[in-house]
Amino acid sequence: MALQKTISFILLILIGVLLKKKLKDKEQLGGVKILILSIALPATIFVALLKIKIDSSLLFLPLLALVFNVIMLLAARFMLPQFGIRKDSADSRTIMLLLPSLAPGLSCFPFILEYLGEESLARAALTDVGNKVFVLILLYLLAMQWYYTRRRRLQGDDNTEAVSTKSRLKDLMVSLVREPVNMVIVTALVMLGFGWNLDSLPLFLQDSVVRMSVLMTPMVLLFIGMAVKFQKAEMALIFKLLSFRAGLAFLLSALFLTFVPAATPAAILLAIVFPQSACSFWPFAHMSAVSALESEDAAKARHKEGEPTFQLDLALNTLALSLPFSTLIILSIFSLNEFFLTSWHTALVGLGFLVIAAVPGLYAMLRPKEGTEVKSEPKISIRQLSEVER
Repeated sequence: MALQKTISFILLILIGVLLKKKLKDKEQLGGVKILILSIALPATIFVALLKIKIDSSLLFLPLLALVFNVIMLLAARFMLPQFGIRKDSADSRTIMLLLPSLAPGLSCFPFILEYLGEESLARAALTDVGNKVFVLILLYLLAMQWYYTRRRRLQGDDNTEAVSTKSRLKDLMVSLVREPVNMVIVTALVMLGFGWNLDSLPLFLQDSVVRMSVLMTPMVLLFIGMAVKFQKAEMALIFKLLSFRAGLAFLLSALFLTFVPAATPAAILLAIVFPQSACSFWPFAHMSAVSALESEDAAKARHKEGEPTFQLDLALNTLALSLPFSTLIILSIFSLNEFFLTSWHTALVGLGFLVIAAVPGLYAMLRPKEGTEVKSEPKISIRQLSEVER
């Protein structure tokens, strides 16, 4: 049953790939994304939340997600130099912002709904609250800290730091409250607090919400197909970074499950699948905001020209590969669900991804050049690494 469902999902993704030719500009694809995130996904989460019973144990779910994000951030900071990425470089800052972030709405929620049901989707939506706090607030503050630190280093001007950060953080909080998914979660939790459920709504409203929720899975799968875009530049490096991210997420899921031996199969799969969500677009939005500030600084000659805080091209390429990469992993997990119900199987898969991420770099570093003796080689840069692997 799971395999047949996976095949049908892949077919919808392939249809989306074929539909890509019909898209004449990015605005058309953006319109599909707006329909998903503003209508189909909120309706689905709203229906799912109103069908479950809220208990105190669910309050720990956002905290677990936040802990996971922080661990991934610290791991990225420690491990990126091992991939040839220089510490405190634009590439390093870009990847550090992207790897810990999660975007379950487009890459994870549709499959959770189809394979695990509405109750698991509701739990995933609550878990995502912690991830949203991390992605929208903590990563923004980190991005701005890097920007102002570099500007002070170049110019020593920090007069507008407090005002700018306060203003932009206020705008982010407003965006957080106005986001349809967050509004739906708050509304549903308030209704549940009063003892209301989906049946408490008028029939016409129930029917409208349910019909909108039905759109989510096919729309998301078509969107994944239409959004897939591969670029050869930096592809090998990004693939290794995403493999490292996936491997560490599998290991953290396995570690968590060892402390929850009585978890149901649905809870086990949810704990494995949710951390495998694609990288979020919000860090790229933060990077774009910083890039705009740097452009203003350059126009006003407020500091010397130098390396930017972030590499936007690297961020876009990472996002482009992250969505199909995560989709394939999630579909594989659900297709082989019985295998992943054992925690050490999950840990074994995690180690496998870490090996995939590490072996090419180790080979490039240890392989001697032609006509030379084997000597200890210096650390290689991203460009050198990509040239060796090509």
